[in-house]
Amino acid sequence: MAETEQVTRTAERLHVTQPTLSRAVNRLEKHFGTRLFDRVGKRLRLNRYGEVVRAHAARVLGEIDAAEQRVGAMLDPQRGVVSLGFVTSYGAWLVPQLVQEYRQQAPSAQFMLEGGPADAVLDMLRHESVDAAFCSPEPRDEDIHWHPIAEEPLRLVVNENHPLATAKRIELADASGETFVALRPEFGLRQITDVLCNKAGFTPAVALEATEIPTLWGLVGAGAGVAVLPAATRGPLTRGTKQLSIKDAGAVRTAGFATLATRKVSPPVARFVEFVHSHPVIRR
Repeated sequence: MAETEQVTRTAERLHVTQPTLSRAVNRLEKHFGTRLFDRVGKRLRLNRYGEVVRAHAARVLGEIDAAEQRVGAMLDPQRGVVSLGFVTSYGAWLVPQLVQEYRQQAPSAQFMLEGGPADAVLDMLRHESVDAAFCSPEPRDEDIHWHPIAEEPLRLVVNENHPLATAKRIELADASGETFVALRPEFGLRQITDVLCNKAGFTPAVALEATEIPTLWGLVGAGAGVAVLPAATRGPLTRGTKQLSIKDAGAVRTAGFATLATRKVSPPVARFVEFVHSHPVIRR
């Protein structure tokens, strides 16, 4: 009406009756506590109060248009946003590998990545602050679907001068009397380590707990204890250490791709989920 200055023409544009439009204008003016239009003959012209309302309304409509465009882009299967949580150590190889492979198929795809310990990553997924997650071990939640995607052999890592360093393969029970260094209990690798040791008939004597795998390598290299860690290639990280193959069954860390079974995902997330589920299992 601010453009046409006529009730009849505005009603036609909005496909409403004149009485309906007039009542809407009256409600609006009642809301603001003042007239927004000056009646000049058969015309209604915005007064200074109406101009203020129109200016703010224009900004609001502009923001709504911008929001629609952004949401539309986020929902586009080709260039939409996928939010991923992941166990911190998978940020060094698994997540970059899969994300980059996927971006070769969908170059405009966008990702929001957040790492953390296994328990925290699963909480992100449960509270829907991420769309999906890479984690280990397999969660027990019935409402979380977990698809195996990668396997890493685990090694008992000892200082190069440790008595066990002369061996190539051991049973984990051979380390039952050793001092261990490990991640904190909320980390998936720690949970796997505890299960392996329990199956071998002992509870590991953990002297030092850390929040990052590289710290454990450094502690072992310094002679602070032994650790169960994913196999690693030789380099600065492994200096002063020796990796021993573990004979025990299940000495593997399996990474899985977790999604919330009860959540309806957006088209870009659905496309990435399909990509991951069809991907061959990665073995390091």
